Amino acid sequence: MVYLTRRSRFNAAHKLWVQAWSDEKNIEIFGKCANPNFHGHNYTLFVTVKGTPDPITGMLINAKDLAAIIKAEVIDKLDHKNLNMDVDFIPKGMQTTCENLAILIWQRIEPKIQQCELHSVRLEETENIYTEYFG
Repeated sequence: MVYLTRRSRFNAAHKLWVQAWSDEKNIEIFGKCANPNFHGHNYTLFVTVKGTPDPITGMLINAKDLAAIIKAEVIDKLDHKNLNMDVDFIPKGMQTTCENLAILIWQRIEPKIQQCELHSVRLEETENIYTEYFG
């Protein structure tokens, strides 16, 4: 089994907030992420596929094709957007956590990958926080 990972980057703003909670509880639970005027992150996305290399090309998938899938399905939709307000595939009211975003990203790209299998989505929100999702 061979694994291939493609790294991409995007910038986006969001706010974590539970409407039913008080301002104090939201700030206690979400801290800076509860900023009423939103806040931003410079996300780094790692998409890893796995499989057996094609005997002729030696590739699991053409890296340009994988990059195009990620760009069309994720980067073009999320980059420089407000995740709470601007992204049609994020359900209204869903917390825009790194965890939920990784799942949504998987759901967008997994059906588009045909030559091999999606292994994982790793989304880094900061240098200290990331989520890995394996479907």
